[in-house]
Amino acid sequence: MSRRSQQGSFMIEAMIGIMIFFMGVLAMIGLQASSIAIQSDAQYRSEAGNLVDQILGEINLGARDPNGVVVAGTLAGFAHQATGGTTTCRLLSTDANANTDCCNFSGAVSVNPLVTNWVAAVSTDTATRLPASDATRQQIVVNAGVSNQVIVTVCWQGPKDARPRFHRVIGYVN
Repeated sequence: MSRRSQQGSFMIEAMIGIMIFFMGVLAMIGLQASSIAIQSDAQYRSEAGNLVDQILGEINLGARDPNGVVVAGTLAGFAHQATGGTTTCRLLSTDANANTDCCNFSGAVSVNPLVTNWVAAVSTDTATRLPASDATRQQIVVNAGVSNQVIVTVCWQGPKDARPRFHRVIGYVN
């Protein structure tokens, strides 16, 4: 090959190298964005678990008389929006109830100060607040006739979530 026919080949090789480098940089940026979203979701789930554990502990202590016996009437006072929602939420779009809102609660709002403070911590306290959570998206169901069963559901919705996410724990106060 003559020297004249090779003119500019270095420039083409350099441009191809730069293009490959920038594609790698863009891929790394995309991976980092995905990693941040996953980390945020894990943080919200961890915080929801902590909040549920907190209220279950308070219910366990607050529903007892001075002798340590669970009082059914006191336990019932912890119920908060005990109706509504569904017991299962299907995540696949092909499921019949795919668009069911698992966080559509109704019923009486608890006036128990432990519950009202907890609801405030879930929905308004900046240190523990879950995104798009409010008092209407939290539920405590008390089934005293089923071994003092307490079901706590915490709901939130991240900025990119199509529908609310929830964390549900079933505990027994005995």
